[in-house]
Amino acid sequence: MLRVIKPEIRIIGWDDAPFNFNDKDTLLVGVICRGGVQIDGMLSTRIAVDGKDATDKIAASINASSHREQLRVIMLDGITFGGFNIVDIGKLHEKTRLPVIAVIDRKPDMKAIKKSLSKFADNRERWKTIATAGNIKRVEVKNKVLDGRRALYYQKAGIDDYDCERIINLTSVNSVIPEPLRMAHLICTGLRSEKRPA
Repeated sequence: MLRVIKPEIRIIGWDDAPFNFNDKDTLLVGVICRGGVQIDGMLSTRIAVDGKDATDKIAASINASSHREQLRVIMLDGITFGGFNIVDIGKLHEKTRLPVIAVIDRKPDMKAIKKSLSKFADNRERWKTIATAGNIKRVEVKNKVLDGRRALYYQKAGIDDYDCERIINLTSVNSVIPEPLRMAHLICTGLRSEKRPA
């Protein structure tokens, strides 16, 4: 539980850049925001499309960053990046010692996800990672810009529901989506996943 949640709390929000499923890897961008007010920095890393390295790559990028000591929360745009490269939010919390909040715009169809995973030889292991992320919780976001309420969903590790919902509402300033994720998404939409030189 966070003792104090200040308006300028440092949060890093992660999203992935556009990619093709025949790409070997794709770009992940992490935007560091001071609450829902301003950007303080940006990190990036590459993960394998449909791979299993997202947890380790995000953790390594954060732990190596000069911003690490100021960060208080990790936000993710869901728990899957680059197709089905699934983030183990419990392990990410352990590796970084930071609370993790995975924000979901719409409640996912878990049956459809499980069916999609059947194409992977290790589908049981991947499904276990999704299952261990915990229950999907609903939060009503009050946004002054939109002048109304709208539901988001979240999963979390290392933080309680009350603090999760406070942080989501605190950072949902210019839309219903928290600013760290909105900024990461805007940056990612302007980028293309390019293959690294051989």
